[in-house]
Amino acid sequence: MTNDEQTPVELNVDVAHPARMYDYYLGGKDNYEADRAAAEASLEAAPEIRAIARENRAFLHRAVRHLVHSGVRQFLDLGAGLPTQRNVHEAAQEIAPDTRVVYVDNDPIVLVHARALLSGRGLGRTAVVQADVRDTPAILADEQVRSLIDFDQPLAIMLVSVLQFVPDVEPQDVVTPLRDAMAQGGYLVVSHPTQDFRASQVDQVASTYTRAKAPAVPRRKAEIERIFDGFELLEPGIVQTPLWRPEQPVTPDLDLIWMYGAVGRKL
Repeated sequence: MTNDEQTPVELNVDVAHPARMYDYYLGGKDNYEADRAAAEASLEAAPEIRAIARENRAFLHRAVRHLVHSGVRQFLDLGAGLPTQRNVHEAAQEIAPDTRVVYVDNDPIVLVHARALLSGRGLGRTAVVQADVRDTPAILADEQVRSLIDFDQPLAIMLVSVLQFVPDVEPQDVVTPLRDAMAQGGYLVVSHPTQDFRASQVDQVASTYTRAKAPAVPRRKAEIERIFDGFELLEPGIVQTPLWRPEQPVTPDLDLIWMYGAVGRKL
């Protein structure tokens, strides 16, 4: 394992964090009173958030499996969140044990939990890095990232339900340096909430996140398309997450799933 497990971590559990709120939506236990209060406010505005979170997680798993079957053996998961319900390395290494995965998140609690998970399983080809997704130069230069990721080989970069939490920059400003660092044939995986469906509920949820000091910006399909500049979208393109290459019949009420998902291949 490549993590420096002696690095001290400062925890602040008095302010809600999106990663821990997401854990709460999924029925996890790695959350605190501030997270639960903020999450319940969002659920009051839009009870479908739990279904959206589950479908988002299922989309991530399908995308990872597809890319591993396509030959990808390294993943950089930005804004990874708390380890919960089958992570990228579990889904990938189940198919190809030599797959390398680096998780990146800005929440120190994510760092603590991920270290415990990875050290407990003895996975030497998985690492976790604490960094802000907006600081892509630092991420690309990070020693742990460079020790596991070969940017001259095809790579999958995961930005799953994270770009809405960078309201102060354009998503392309995050993605462009990553795209430029990738070898041709690398992949970008994105999911992102949208106000194209149930706009009133989406706005109410966005307000709860703002009050929780985690401003979130839903975006329309045309805005999400621009995130994939320089990439060729895989079929079926940008669609609601349950519709991205479903492995079983789609059962949720699609009007309630205001989250898009897509995978692009670098040209």
